[in-house]
Amino acid sequence: MTTKVLDTVEEFDVVIIGAGISGIGAASYFSRELPGKSLLVLEGRDNIGGTWDLFRYPGIRSDSDLHTFGYAFKPWRHEAAIADAPLIRDYLRETAEENGLERLIRLRHRVVRAEWSSLDRRWTLTVEVADPAGGPSTTRTVRAGWVFAATGYYRYDEGFSPRFPGQEDFEGAVVHPQHWPEDLDYSGKKVVVIGSGATAITLVPSMATGPGAARHVTMLQRTPTYVLALPRVDKLALALTKVLGEERGYAATRFKNIWLDRAVVKGLRTFPKAGRRLIRHENRKRLPKGFDVDKHFNPPYDPWDQRLCLAPDGDFFDAIKNGHASVVTDTITRFSRRGVVLGSGEELEADVVVTATGLNLQLFGGMPIVVDGREVDLADAVCYRGMLLSGIPNWAMAIGYTTSSWTLKVSLMCRYFIDLVRHMDAHGYDRVVPVAQPGMERRPVMDLKAGYAKRAESTLPKQGLEKPWRMALSYPEDAKALRGPVADDNLVFGSARWVAHPSGGGRATRA
Repeated sequence: MTTKVLDTVEEFDVVIIGAGISGIGAASYFSRELPGKSLLVLEGRDNIGGTWDLFRYPGIRSDSDLHTFGYAFKPWRHEAAIADAPLIRDYLRETAEENGLERLIRLRHRVVRAEWSSLDRRWTLTVEVADPAGGPSTTRTVRAGWVFAATGYYRYDEGFSPRFPGQEDFEGAVVHPQHWPEDLDYSGKKVVVIGSGATAITLVPSMATGPGAARHVTMLQRTPTYVLALPRVDKLALALTKVLGEERGYAATRFKNIWLDRAVVKGLRTFPKAGRRLIRHENRKRLPKGFDVDKHFNPPYDPWDQRLCLAPDGDFFDAIKNGHASVVTDTITRFSRRGVVLGSGEELEADVVVTATGLNLQLFGGMPIVVDGREVDLADAVCYRGMLLSGIPNWAMAIGYTTSSWTLKVSLMCRYFIDLVRHMDAHGYDRVVPVAQPGMERRPVMDLKAGYAKRAESTLPKQGLEKPWRMALSYPEDAKALRGPVADDNLVFGSARWVAHPSGGGRATRA
């Protein structure tokens, strides 16, 4: 398809890339707190919502409570604390409308290249604009003083889907949750879900029960996962809202859940053996008598070495207990005409196989990032305060937590970003870049042993061992770090006339 290049160049103070939960939150904060700054949001897809609009598999829902996954400035009003994707999409649309973001968001605008010029102190973004009618795309140029990348951390165009031997022989349908066919009919059919992560734990009860349910759903896992049942409705949250009112009740619930979540994570990581016994005890209570818990729910790693999976109201365990679903722990030898042949020699018959095998991680949509003519290797960069990257000026990224609600960290990042921009304006700076000390000891940026994190280790930025280069794992820790002084010796500020160095001195130059 041909692409038409437009000569018009637009100028903005801040460009947000992505209109998912991070981008909409950032745009809401920045439009209120930085009213003098020109702001633009570029979204490559047809709709806002990011993850919650892209994924359409049965039962897709949050894995965190919405009192912490939602925004601090907008109460979550639905009674379900663990919410399905349609409710989250409605929440995001309401947020955009209430904050007047429609005028700032441009859909079908995908940033394909970002180039920084120290001479101009500006980013030049090459933006590919898709024609909604399917005609030729156009290319526009947008320049910005700051880029706030709210693109998430995985590839939107493909999931991780290993090719299994004999897959072409299978006569049924093979689907990946990231690309769920709207017309897939699995009612009355045998389904095998390959995988044991959050997606599989969501899919199994959703496909096994209710209208249009499958005949039977089997979760085929190579390695067990920790699964915990939690109430879908937070009754204490409802009581707090009734007593304190909507806003105060929401704030109180948010405070409660932040500290409760932190206590659970810290407790499980500090006392892994006790945590393992507790989870096993809870699993046994919910599974059929005689179920082999130690085979199917006894991971070879400690709690929170990988993410724990959540089963709202125990729906996953109920599907197993009622005979609508089952779990098989084995390896795959090959696909057959009728299903999947296991390492044990058993053949699992299937009409539909769902490869819930994970994500492919990718920062910033894979776009080249060029600083003064040199393309940046993100693997060489180090994260500063979890949001800026060493060697990349005026570039912030929104990466949330892996052990608690994603959005909690995003709200703190936005506050720090606002304070940083105000600090630069007050001192006449138009450039800032974190500088990591040579020889700094580094480690992977994601503190998880999950397959998707390990596969992407060589391509992602790193973190240091000490603050402010170490990624905090909790909201309380980050709240202290990101609400402290804006500047320190790790940041180099500059303007058209001079550069402020970490030592506190300055030299006359063109930054």
